Amino acid sequence: MNASRDFIRDSKRIIVKVGTAVVTRTDGRLALGRLGWICEQIKELNDNGYEVILVTSGAVAIGRQRLRYRKLIHSSFADLQKPQEEYAGKCCASVGQSGLMSLYDTLFGLLDITPSQLLVTENDFENPKFTMQLCETVNSLLSSRVVPIFNENDAVSTRCAPYKDTSGIFWDNDSLAALLAKELKADLLVLLSDVDGLYSGSPSDPDSKLIHTYTNEINQGDITFGEKSRVGRGGMIAKVNAAKMVSSEGVPVVITNGFTNDSILRVLQGENIGTLFHQVAESYPTTKGVSAREMAIATRECSRKLQNLSSKDRRKILLDVADALEANEKIILLENEVDVSTAMNAGHTKAIVSRLTLKSEKISSLANSVRTLADMDEPIGHILKKTEIAEGLISEHVSCPLGVLLIIFESRPDALVQIASLAIRSGNGLLLKGGKEAMRSNAILHKVITGAIPDTVGKNLIGLVTSRDEIPDLLKLDDVIDLVIPRGSNKLVSSITQSTKIHVLGHSDGICHVYIDKSANAAMSKCIVIDSKTDYPAACNAMETLLVHESLVKTREFRELILELKNQGVILYGGPRASAELNIPETHSFHYEFNSLACTIEIVNDVHAAINHINRYGSAHTDCIVTDDQKVAEIFLQNVDSAAVLHNASTRFCDGARFGLGAEVGISTNRIHARGPVGVEGLLTSRWLLRGSGQVVKGDKGVVYTHKNLSTLDQGSRK
Repeated sequence: MNASRDFIRDSKRIIVKVGTAVVTRTDGRLALGRLGWICEQIKELNDNGYEVILVTSGAVAIGRQRLRYRKLIHSSFADLQKPQEEYAGKCCASVGQSGLMSLYDTLFGLLDITPSQLLVTENDFENPKFTMQLCETVNSLLSSRVVPIFNENDAVSTRCAPYKDTSGIFWDNDSLAALLAKELKADLLVLLSDVDGLYSGSPSDPDSKLIHTYTNEINQGDITFGEKSRVGRGGMIAKVNAAKMVSSEGVPVVITNGFTNDSILRVLQGENIGTLFHQVAESYPTTKGVSAREMAIATRECSRKLQNLSSKDRRKILLDVADALEANEKIILLENEVDVSTAMNAGHTKAIVSRLTLKSEKISSLANSVRTLADMDEPIGHILKKTEIAEGLISEHVSCPLGVLLIIFESRPDALVQIASLAIRSGNGLLLKGGKEAMRSNAILHKVITGAIPDTVGKNLIGLVTSRDEIPDLLKLDDVIDLVIPRGSNKLVSSITQSTKIHVLGHSDGICHVYIDKSANAAMSKCIVIDSKTDYPAACNAMETLLVHESLVKTREFRELILELKNQGVILYGGPRASAELNIPETHSFHYEFNSLACTIEIVNDVHAAINHINRYGSAHTDCIVTDDQKVAEIFLQNVDSAAVLHNASTRFCDGARFGLGAEVGISTNRIHARGPVGVEGLLTSRWLLRGSGQVVKGDKGVVYTHKNLSTLDQGSRK
């Protein structure tokens, strides 16, 4: 069950508990990087008016490390051969506490934050006056923007058992954090762990599921706890017990991963990360459904059924999809209008609204592109090469689907149609996650398309992921999902690439150039530049930088081009030479994608300077030369290292449909697998079929290899 967490954003007083496994590395030394991240997040919260209280473990581990090191440097070789006694925990705590607090003091000091230390024991809380004074002190510290740092004073604790005391007040730093959350009237408790949250089993078990919202009625019998923490006294059992205790008092608790550099901030933003415990979790709006793994597995099963259909049956599915789009045009446009209106009211840019908008002619165009795909040659089972290995032993290298694709895209509901139709044509299963601004449009398009898929294949062939919180779970499924294709901003693509082991296909930037050479036809140059920039400024293949040969700068034709760009509403920026020559503002970077009516201009000496500029500052997407000199054109075409290089044509032609692919899942600047506009062929891989008549290798003594190419004799599809 996933519960809405919007209420968390209203929290003001937050307690953050950091466990020993987060504070230290596996070798027992301090994890300075992680502690730095935590302190920086607390700094940001403190600056934004939150009251943050830190409960930290780690003193015993640090003390043990220091004492071991001290003994090592003062021991003789003979002493080291004797069995080494382990240091008492209280001794380690006494030595380590000062070092732990000194570190926090240094880290927070660098961030202009003042911390304070409060050491407590279970006996302290037996005295009501102590609790009253503690609350008064903490309130005073918080009002002065000081961060109180709590730790159990293990050096003088009278606890007899390691995990509990006779009074049952608290038994470790997890339960101390829960007690403080109750006594100090916190709005939220965040328990940082070394895993993403509470799982149904061991986090390392691929069958274990992350529990986003814990309720006793649903989850208590579903959880199998493994070993306790590698360090410290706690572990997940201690965290769950502490979370259940304080959440029953009305304080929400989130257990999440302390190894990531923004987990606390994401919790406060209401993101569905980690595991939420709350007294009334059952009353929140919930989304019940299958797990990410179950969704991906169901998609793979459906894709295998699709592959087993005849080419004729797969073609019919696409034709039914096209008909369904046109038949449901009215409701699609109505849902899209709601998305567009919401986006405009939310203040989204014109570029986003433009990408979001669907019109009647767009629906017709999408339907026709689906029909174009249906009429393409059968891509599955195509024999790439047929070879006689030996007499009676024939190999076939054949095309086949990749398997399951995960496509994450922003603000483009029309992309959903293109991607879904390409997946059907190529025999792949598909998981789709669109931007929230296109939520209603994506939902209705998904419903229309899956409605055209027969039951013999199954509606799960195309899954629609509705929450961004499911993406991290999907990105872990490298054993089920075969390819991730992000379509969107540089930030989106970079984030996806860094978050998964699955192969990622796509481009992070669309920094496209047009270079006007000295021999270029002026009228042609003007048409190409204006179209490349203004036909669809938000597209990834729109021109972002105009390069011009130095001999053209003072010509009347170039001045007219500049004037026309301005008349079209294009804001101009210049490189060092162009800004001085043309009296326009200097750009802050050549490596910048405007996605709007703006572009950069720079003056270059010749075609070689243009090539160097593009290869240095471009994104290897689409680049164009305008010239009547064929020799110069060939130099440009052969030396610009981009996915698409054009001569005397607008950069806007770099598109799957315009290239005759029917549609595209995106444009790839990768150099492995697929490059440029990715259509059906880019969603295929290959496999080998070997047909024999009882042959065995037997050390290669009994086989006469012929390796005869039979491709020209038997080419084509097997279906």
